[in-house]
Amino acid sequence: MATKKNNFEEQLTELQKIVANLENGNVPLEDALKEFQAGVKLSRDLNQKLTAAEETVAKLIDSDGTEHQLDPNNAAAPEE
Repeated sequence: MATKKNNFEEQLTELQKIVANLENGNVPLEDALKEFQAGVKLSRDLNQKLTAAEETVAKLIDSDGTEHQLDPNNAAAPEE
């Protein structure tokens, strides 16, 4: 049984197809504009998901459940 890709991967694949199609240059202007708009929306959605993932990864959770944000310039020292 095939596993379903997560939504992020599907969106990234769709964005890559749009970019390749637009780079090919054989798309009528109206279709190119629609694909461009869809690509911009996908890009924004993907950027939001990456930002959320970065924020999740940047948290350090102590054994008592206390969360600390990691300083991106000094990952060894959690922010107080």
